[in-house]
Amino acid sequence: MKQSLNIVGYCHIKNHTISVNGQSVISKDSELSFADFSKQIYKEKQLTYPKFFKMDNLCKLAFLASEFLFQHSATDEITKENMGIVLSNTSASLDTDRKYQDTIIDKENYFPSPAVFVYTLANIAIGEISIRHQIKGENAFFVSENFNETLLEQYATSLISNKKSSHILCGWVDFDGDNYHAFMYLVAKEGAFPHSKEFIKNIYNEN
Repeated sequence: MKQSLNIVGYCHIKNHTISVNGQSVISKDSELSFADFSKQIYKEKQLTYPKFFKMDNLCKLAFLASEFLFQHSATDEITKENMGIVLSNTSASLDTDRKYQDTIIDKENYFPSPAVFVYTLANIAIGEISIRHQIKGENAFFVSENFNETLLEQYATSLISNKKSSHILCGWVDFDGDNYHAFMYLVAKEGAFPHSKEFIKNIYNEN
């Protein structure tokens, strides 16, 4: 019998706006670059995680979405320790891959950067969230052409049903050039919203 699960809360970051559970909590000037937008949010939230400034844009996007989601979901440290993370996107780490390619393509100005190279895997975003919040559960990062609510719903249900994790941080975190969108939600046995493919698709398309 399929286990009945729920969504504790969800967060969007898109078009310089951050919303939680369908309500806008921060909106900034659309003329800002993502780098300036994320820096402003970091300072306004008074976050204390200096490594944030070394992250690539994909990781910054994932990091901020998880911060806002956790803040509004009342998760404790025990819950986070047994939390799983399942994320997806369509661009993988392409935005950073291009930056790294620029450091090696010109043989006369060859300067491969280890600081950039470390972010040429999309699942590093999961690692940054895990380090920040001491999350030690199962994790996976999928790359697909479009958002796949069926995959995320089934994977999260399987992890919790098989007692691999108590909560699952799920979603879509994509960054490519000037285009970005983070959509994260937290799955658990108890929550305010239904954990169904239909509902996940609907809230993904909210913003």
